[in-house]
Amino acid sequence: MFIDYARITVRAGGGGHGLIAFRRERYLPKGGPCGGNGGHGGDVILKVDAQLTTLHDIHYNRIYRAKRGQHGAGADKHGRNGAGVTIPVPPGTIVKDAGSGELLADLVEADAQFVAAKGGAGGFGNAHFKTPRNRSPREATDGRPGEERDIELELKLLADVGLVGFPNAGKSTLLSRVSAAHPKVSDYPFTTLQPHLGIVKWSDYKSFVMADIPGLIEGASAGKGLGTQFLRHIERTGLLLYLIDPTGEQPVEEQFSVLKGELATYADYLTERELLIVLTKRDIWAAAPDTIELEEQGHSVMSISAVTGLGVEQLLLTVGSAVEQFKRQREAEETF
Repeated sequence: MFIDYARITVRAGGGGHGLIAFRRERYLPKGGPCGGNGGHGGDVILKVDAQLTTLHDIHYNRIYRAKRGQHGAGADKHGRNGAGVTIPVPPGTIVKDAGSGELLADLVEADAQFVAAKGGAGGFGNAHFKTPRNRSPREATDGRPGEERDIELELKLLADVGLVGFPNAGKSTLLSRVSAAHPKVSDYPFTTLQPHLGIVKWSDYKSFVMADIPGLIEGASAGKGLGTQFLRHIERTGLLLYLIDPTGEQPVEEQFSVLKGELATYADYLTERELLIVLTKRDIWAAAPDTIELEEQGHSVMSISAVTGLGVEQLLLTVGSAVEQFKRQREAEETF
């Protein structure tokens, strides 16, 4: 099951207490202080695991506790540090404070990690306070408590290309045609109920990642249909393909306007992404649709049949070239 949201409680371990103790050895009746320090509490850490694609396991395990540090002992023995807890998360996980909504971390890169709850420092034993003027201190400190907080985890898929369209526009059919992904395909709306990723090979040594999200309906940005539940998964994409079925009741221009409006309402920066309009189901058109208005607005329009493969190869070449271009631009921006 694909799960892209989890709310959990993380509790770091408290630090162990320092000890007040003195040496009591034979022939050494007034030995010096020998109370050891307490160990530090364990941390709770989130770490990216590139093999994961969902928050499924975390969703069903709501509380994570690290171990507390051991107390200090006599003979200058320090307590052991408490064992920490590492929670594996998929790439693209966003960490937020559950109370304030503050963004705490955006874990994208492989092996990236974030300390969600810091363990408490161990207390000092009386040996720590020994000075030339105070050779027999009777002072020790308690360990500090570990951090505890409620956090929210949201997964945003990492894809180069995102498919946007109304239900039954042909998004899943296209993804299954050009990749090894196998989303459910049927001739009724809302067949796709969860996002799917596919690796698309478009030349001998080049590929890109394509994301298919459940179909949108008018009002999706306000929560209608599947609402905003899956819109977050196209936020990281560099190129958006607007898949439009010309055989539908609405004209092509009207469908595009509604889809773009829903994305703008959800996050206006999505309308600034590079886009390509793809007319689907070319094999069953009664007549070619009028796209002059869209082309005059500067939009590129292509047509395909994901069932027969008509126009798909040219689409992949166009999309692959665009992906390579924005990857180079991204690398150049990171260099500066």
